[in-house]
Amino acid sequence: MADHHHETSHDWAIGQTLDAWGPSTFRTCVVVGLAALLVALIAGAIAGDGMQHFFFSYLHSFVFCLSLSLGALFFVVLQYLTRAGWSVVVRRLAENMAASIVPLAALFLPVLLLVIFGSYSLYEWNNPAKVAEDPLISNKAPYLNAPFFAVRCLIYFGIWCGTALYFRKLSVAQDETGDAASTLKLEAIAPVCTFAFALSITFASIDWVMSLNAHWFSTIFGVYFFAGSMVGFFATMALIIIYLQQDGFLLKPVTVEHRHDIGKLMFGFTCFWAYCGFSQYMLIWYANIPEETFWYLERITNGWQFVAFTLVIGHFFLPFLILMPRDSKRSKTVLAVMACWMLLMHWVDLYWLIMPERVEGGVPLGQWLGFGSLIDLGCLVGMVSLYMAALLNSAGSHSLVPLKDPRLAESINFHNI
Repeated sequence: MADHHHETSHDWAIGQTLDAWGPSTFRTCVVVGLAALLVALIAGAIAGDGMQHFFFSYLHSFVFCLSLSLGALFFVVLQYLTRAGWSVVVRRLAENMAASIVPLAALFLPVLLLVIFGSYSLYEWNNPAKVAEDPLISNKAPYLNAPFFAVRCLIYFGIWCGTALYFRKLSVAQDETGDAASTLKLEAIAPVCTFAFALSITFASIDWVMSLNAHWFSTIFGVYFFAGSMVGFFATMALIIIYLQQDGFLLKPVTVEHRHDIGKLMFGFTCFWAYCGFSQYMLIWYANIPEETFWYLERITNGWQFVAFTLVIGHFFLPFLILMPRDSKRSKTVLAVMACWMLLMHWVDLYWLIMPERVEGGVPLGQWLGFGSLIDLGCLVGMVSLYMAALLNSAGSHSLVPLKDPRLAESINFHNI
């Protein structure tokens, strides 16, 4: 590692920050985000369903944005765990995305307070009457209850925020000191962080998404959610890099070789997502146990089958065929288009997981034509805008590339075989 230490002084790395346009864009994102959420809130109040549509849509948009940062956090930890060299020039972007979990924790407060104050608009297990009359939910009550739910949420965000901030702090400090010991320290703690991340993302996905229906269970659900998060992260990473390069940033350090690898990882996790989804469905279909099959039955009937079919084609077969060729992953245009498409499919995937628990009797086409569209669009635009503001705030005045990482030279000279 020390052999590369003095090979990293490059003019392109000096001053590569977002200070030039970051603050004004940050303010715009905050204003747009708050305004959009306010529109969604008003539409939710007028809709006359006790704000249930708003709460579900808010949770959906929140989980969508959070999943991108969770994917980034895993990517950062994984690079130190494997002592990867190729990714150094793009790792700071992932560090900024991971650090955005901190403001996202504040955006989770409405959901947490909803549960703490006894509302069961989202989670039926928070309804004492339902627990009393339903033996299955009653048996899960020692785990599915408001106080323990709140404690677990604090643990999840504590793990994620602590890990993200610690890794980013040492990485940014290394820009000044050039101390290779920081890298060694992060490599040493990476295995523990990986284990903690795996447990926390699994239980968080169970608590926030799977427990929307307290009767259903799946031992692979956490892995399925993780796979989708990684697809969303790599799609976001590709878009950020291409956008920044269009604006004159990262033109020299980040090359087609790095974009190629990001495309390969997006392709690989797309296949992994499909494998997890098929495995979960196949095992439940084969066993044919009513306690398991009802969850899928709700999602392949009454209009939801078209959403499921869209995921099969759009989240797997289409990207599989388009991203398989080498040239596709090395083309900025193709990679950008497919990254946008995969983000859309990731959003649809989470919609398919979450929203059927709100509506009985099929896809809510009628509500989409009314206040429902304002609620969904407002929550999506609002949450994404605030998430973009969080990314800009995380980037701050720090370099977009780790200036004195011991493996920076290796990353600059990286070439795919």
